[in-house]
This record gives sequence, C-alpha cells and structure tokens, in this order.
Amino acid sequence: MTRHAQSERLQLCDELDRLGPDQPTLCEGWDTRDLAAHLVIREGRPDLAVGAVLPFLAGRLERERRRMALGDYAALVARVRQGAPAWNPMSHPRVDELTNLVEYFVHLEDVRRAQLHWEPRDLAPALQGKLWSALKRSSRLMFRKSATGIVLIGEGQGRHAAKLPDEHGAVVLRGTPAELVLYAYGRKDVARVELEGDADDIAALQQAELGIS
Repeated sequence: MTRHAQSERLQLCDELDRLGPDQPTLCEGWDTRDLAAHLVIREGRPDLAVGAVLPFLAGRLERERRRMALGDYAALVARVRQGAPAWNPMSHPRVDELTNLVEYFVHLEDVRRAQLHWEPRDLAPALQGKLWSALKRSSRLMFRKSATGIVLIGEGQGRHAAKLPDEHGAVVLRGTPAELVLYAYGRKDVARVELEGDADDIAALQQAELGIS
C-alpha cells in the first residue's frame, strides 16, 4: 500500500527543519513551531487534543501547546516525523492513511504557501485521487456554513454535489482535487480554484467560513 500520508508527513517535517521555528504559516497566529506542537499533541496527547472540541478544555490545550512550542524545536519536529505512538490507532498504516492524509497535506501547504515565491506541487495522479475521495467524504461538513449550493469538479476525477442550495443558488468549483481540498479547508486565498455562478452567490461563498471550525 502506498502511504501518501506518510510521504506528506515526511515532506512537512523536511520543510519544518529547513525553515526553522519562527517562519509563518497559513494557520492564523501560528508560526512553524506552533504547528509542530499542534501535530505532536494531536497524535500523542489525546488528553489535551480534546480541547479542540470541548470549549472548557481549550485553555488547557492552548497553554500546553504554547509551552511545548517554546521547547526544543528540532526534537519537536523529530516527534512529528516519528508518527503516532504505538498505542494510538493512527500508528496503523491504514488508519494513518485515512485520518492523516488530508491533515498533513493541508499543513504542508500551510507552510509552503506562507513563504515567498511558492508554486503548486505537481502531485501524482494516485495522490490526487486519494485527496478527491477524502474531499467527497468530508465535503458536507466542510461546506456546511455556505449559503450557496456547492458542486465540485475535480480535474480528472469527475463532479460531486457537496451541498444543496440554501439562501442562494449553486456555485461550481473547478480545480485539481488538491486545490479543492485547500479551498474546502478554508485556504481560499491560496487555493487555485475557478468559481462559476452568479456574482452574488460567489460573493456569499467567498464570505462563508469553511472548514471544520
């Protein structure tokens, strides 16, 4: 089995090592050390990670993430590179591929596209196909706050109706699966996606908060 999630993880770690701890990312308020700390907590500290979904624990999560981010940066990146601990189901290759592919793809682009003179990577068709499948599974969640209907057209993959119209008509999003994933996860400003539809509908979509939050 080709482990795309593992490949994205390792490329992200290479970028984190190359750039150092204080470079910007597309994650608001986070530099590279903050992102590395987030990933370590996500896989290795479920007692803290639940703060992302339980508001009363959010303060504890943020305090620990900041403390961890101020520690040894090289060691932090090394922990991300090692992957999830053996007790975590995400350490299993199939679970890793299912739960971490989009996570590490998006965060790799969060780092790359926050730097000057970036260009989209030329991704293998197999990886584009995996991203398309993942996007179809999550699209209803990602676009739930959009007032428009959403039709996704993935280059080389076909089309997918992600959301029925609400207050507005439908907007068609065209692009490679990779770029559509970035748009769906709220990276609108850097996602190279074409939007087709009524101008008011497109404006409403552009203003909508997309992604998990």
